[in-house]
Amino acid sequence: MDALRRLEVWKRACRLSVSVYGLTKRCPDHAYRDQVTRSALSIASNIAEGYERETPKDRARFLKIAKGSCGECWTQLLIGVEADFIDKERARPLIKETEELAKMIRGLIKYFEPAGT
Repeated sequence: MDALRRLEVWKRACRLSVSVYGLTKRCPDHAYRDQVTRSALSIASNIAEGYERETPKDRARFLKIAKGSCGECWTQLLIGVEADFIDKERARPLIKETEELAKMIRGLIKYFEPAGT
């Protein structure tokens, strides 16, 4: 777990999750709040799960799930702004962060994914 604690993408994903919880704390739509917070939580969780796997192929698989959760969280944040569930100015840096995390995770996937897959 020491390697994971030093991993910048994991630390940033954890901070994103905490920020999404804070942003949606007073959201009146409980279903939306539950879905967006779970997608944000899934990013860091799947990075961690991947890093605990034994093979590079397994690590890449969980990183792909984390990357998918970035897309889900990004989409939900955009929808939350448009539906006026969350503040646009507070959401903007979180939307950008999901994009940056997806790029970082893509790099890790390339590193761990076996050649030819």
